[in-house]
Amino acid sequence: MPCPTFAPPSHLLAAGWLACALACAAWPAYASEAAAAHVEKPLPSPVTPAAEIVKGPQDPMEMLKKRLVATFNTAPKTAKPAEASTNPREIAVASRLSVNAAQETEVKLSAADARPARRKASLPAVEATGHASAASPPGAAAHWSYEGNDGPAAWAAMKPEFAKCASGTRQSPIDIKDGIRVDLEPVQFDYRPTPFRVVDNGHTVQVNVGPGNWIEVTGRRYELVQFHFHRPSEERINGRQFDMVAHLVHKDLDGRLAVVAVLLDRGSAHAVVQSVWNNLPLEKREEVPARGTLNLADLLPAERAYFTYMGSLTTPPCSEGVLWMVMKQPVPISAEQIDIFARLYPMNARPLQQASGRLIKQSN
Repeated sequence: MPCPTFAPPSHLLAAGWLACALACAAWPAYASEAAAAHVEKPLPSPVTPAAEIVKGPQDPMEMLKKRLVATFNTAPKTAKPAEASTNPREIAVASRLSVNAAQETEVKLSAADARPARRKASLPAVEATGHASAASPPGAAAHWSYEGNDGPAAWAAMKPEFAKCASGTRQSPIDIKDGIRVDLEPVQFDYRPTPFRVVDNGHTVQVNVGPGNWIEVTGRRYELVQFHFHRPSEERINGRQFDMVAHLVHKDLDGRLAVVAVLLDRGSAHAVVQSVWNNLPLEKREEVPARGTLNLADLLPAERAYFTYMGSLTTPPCSEGVLWMVMKQPVPISAEQIDIFARLYPMNARPLQQASGRLIKQSN
């Protein structure tokens, strides 16, 4: 007979499906005894829907299996989604992890965005002309000239180091007049024949000389470093301007500068000037070793009387504290020699600066 519907004892569940099968096999004997004793065993209320009760003979094992599944709900359950934790510590840890991850992502993005900006900011500011602007860092090249937008009025704004060109109070050149006549000590010149090199530096023709040429004045000894030319003369004597001037730049062991200015006036040809012109380089800023030597004592006038005052460089950075000695007697130079320089630099003289009450001395 088929297995009836019943609620299996708990020990059947522990024994598993095999125990259930054995129990079902023993069911006919149990049912016969119950019928003989006229004892009606109450059956538990069915759990399965009525639609699942099938009429007619059915497999006892299949019936038992269905009843056990329906009664004890042993079918596998689908996994439920994890519920949010209510533990405050777990919430805090999760929050910190989320924040840290977000910050790390933000830092990486910010760093990637900032790298091009840093590279761009490191580039020097350049004007449309291609010259370094006033924002150029110290030491960077700045274009300056004697005329136009890059002329003397603009020098001070080109670089911070050039500020003295506008703010200085002891600038050069000046119109030398009202000098006090005193018994000035003579300048001791110790010039001798020396090798030299000529360069057109873009502002003038400059002659770099070898070591061993000195002057001594006011108890200090200065060595000649180089000399160069301006047309017309930058300094004036009682309002008079000369065709050209040669500036001989000296430096002492402490770095102090002393400039001897030799005025050049139209006349006969000068041998030293001609030696320089003979060795002019073909390219600007190309320093060319010259043939032979120069005896710089031949560049000086026969009379060594001079004017003296404290001034500055006449080109940027217009540094002050420069000792000036302007020879009173001009030296002759031919018209042809003047014209050769004029083809390179028709005008390379800084305008006159205010004397600003400076003391000017002159030899008796």
